[in-house]
Amino acid sequence: MITLDQVRRALREHQAVAVEAPEARPAAVALILHETPEGGGLEALFIRRAQRADDPWSGQVALPGGRRDAGDADLFATAVRETREETGIDLAGAERLGRLDDLYPRTPTLPPVVVRPFVFALAARPPLLSSDEVERAFWVPLLRLSEPAVRQEVTLTVRGTERTFAAYDLGGDLIWGMTERILTPFLELVARGTRG
Repeated sequence: MITLDQVRRALREHQAVAVEAPEARPAAVALILHETPEGGGLEALFIRRAQRADDPWSGQVALPGGRRDAGDADLFATAVRETREETGIDLAGAERLGRLDDLYPRTPTLPPVVVRPFVFALAARPPLLSSDEVERAFWVPLLRLSEPAVRQEVTLTVRGTERTFAAYDLGGDLIWGMTERILTPFLELVARGTRG
């Protein structure tokens, strides 16, 4: 079971890799953790994006976040603003645990963005108020993601082409793509810290 202290230690020692990509639009997401009082370990917040024709990630399970606006002081501010807009959660009082490596989409048909993930911890699970961009927001125990049947490869048709992706199949909710590429290295980073 992963604890908040283990995540703090792992991120304190992690040197996040920044990507310089002038042609790509910067974006940020928030990996928000909450330690359950029942001793069930940590939960992470995910959203299912609403079905929208103008959203290249329409209908996918994601972390709260989006592209940087001109009014955002930095990408941290982007993550905080987007989380508030999409879920109603104000991260101003949250514990800022650290940052993960920047990443690009791997599919050339997606817009050129570089995503910077920030990790936060909340002392209590707040009420969720989904925006019209979000079909729903929900918590997933990190312990669930380590179950053997949950981690698998899936073949999906993306923009008319069949491709195979690493994924977490939560039975009705599939975490794949950029969200899986953020989550898996994060879990591996914390696991390495607990072994060391």
